[in-house]
Amino acid sequence: MRMVDVIEKKRNGEELTTEEIKFFVNGYTEGKIPDYQVSSLMMAIYFQDMNDRERADLTMAMVESGDKINLSGIEGIKVDKHSTGGVGDTTTLSLAAMVAAVGVPVAKMSGRGLGHTGGTIDKLESISGFHVELSSEQFTKQVNDIKMAVIGQSGNLTPADKKLYALRDVTGTVPSIPLIASSIMSKKIAAGADAIVLDVKTGEGAFMKTLEDSISLAKAMVQIGNRVGRNTMAIISDMSQPLGYAIGNALEVKEAIDTLKGNGPEDLQELCYTLGAQMVVLGGKAKTIEEARSLLVEVVQNGKAIEVFKKFIEAQGGDASVVDNPSLLPQAKFQIELPAKQDGYVAKMEADEIGVAAMLLGAGRATKESEIDLAVGLILHKKVGDQVKQGESLATIYSNTDDVQNVLDKLYAHIVISSDKVEAPTLIKEIVLD
Repeated sequence: MRMVDVIEKKRNGEELTTEEIKFFVNGYTEGKIPDYQVSSLMMAIYFQDMNDRERADLTMAMVESGDKINLSGIEGIKVDKHSTGGVGDTTTLSLAAMVAAVGVPVAKMSGRGLGHTGGTIDKLESISGFHVELSSEQFTKQVNDIKMAVIGQSGNLTPADKKLYALRDVTGTVPSIPLIASSIMSKKIAAGADAIVLDVKTGEGAFMKTLEDSISLAKAMVQIGNRVGRNTMAIISDMSQPLGYAIGNALEVKEAIDTLKGNGPEDLQELCYTLGAQMVVLGGKAKTIEEARSLLVEVVQNGKAIEVFKKFIEAQGGDASVVDNPSLLPQAKFQIELPAKQDGYVAKMEADEIGVAAMLLGAGRATKESEIDLAVGLILHKKVGDQVKQGESLATIYSNTDDVQNVLDKLYAHIVISSDKVEAPTLIKEIVLD
């Protein structure tokens, strides 16, 4: 088999065989096929697309390129959740504890963040003593004991995806539905879950800016998951404005704790119940979404969810007293208000630019080498549709320097106040089951 024949076949819009897909994935991973030929194929895929079978074959070829996590020692149906990312997206911390409290095992591997704030792992490291490295035996035992563990990505999972993504990043082929979908799903499948719930973001702060593109990506991932034997569904949720009020690592941990106590922001709480209900049904603990949602509300109201979160922190070496005393989390030296310049209604809060403002404070990474300041970030006081008076605070800036003029300028430029009343955006846009 020759790589040039595979390139020409896809360039001409033809379907690649399973063997041809394995040939190029394995050859590239092993260094036998050069970058320039794989770049050419990626561009052909970008323009010619792939059908459902090709997408599933590409995904599984990437899964087979490295290690696979064996979760067979964990009792019950293991359900994973993946978010395509956004601003203030702290769902995992609250959601995992709620679902675990209902009895569905959540065995999660999460990454570090590159962008507005840290990833789930960075956020958890805001808690003193918390560690994200567990042996496979410790990981299995913890999930069996308390139904929840979150660790950093380890081992040699999907090395083909790492190489292909780095190449796509410099060849203009990142925004391709088959390539995005197979990249995400290869990591989820290699991580060993039986069922997968996807939170696909749409809007200004999302990778997919339009609802149409978000639906296309969601359908592609759901079809891949179901085709390879993982029960998979997707929720498409709004990211035109930040989720919740907190943007920043320790600030988001506090918001997650509030949510587990039933006092979280309305949109974050609702998204946790929506995603969680799907996880509980897939995990076999409820027959209907309505029943599953009731179980989640119950464990929040009776305190079981927050108790699971405490046990989870303790099990991974963290100081669980932060749950009752969030002031033990890293604290910024300065709190600076952002007063509204006029009366009116919040018409727009551009999520990606507000995320950049948090990154300017040090809450995120501009490069992989950047150091995160876990204490800094933003707390929003208004969301789209809210009324505001001149001089009222739109947000509080948490900073370790008092020179934040660049952050103030960025926020004023991207929080728009209108004299006309504006409707709040709908949080849940679509549910994709197949």
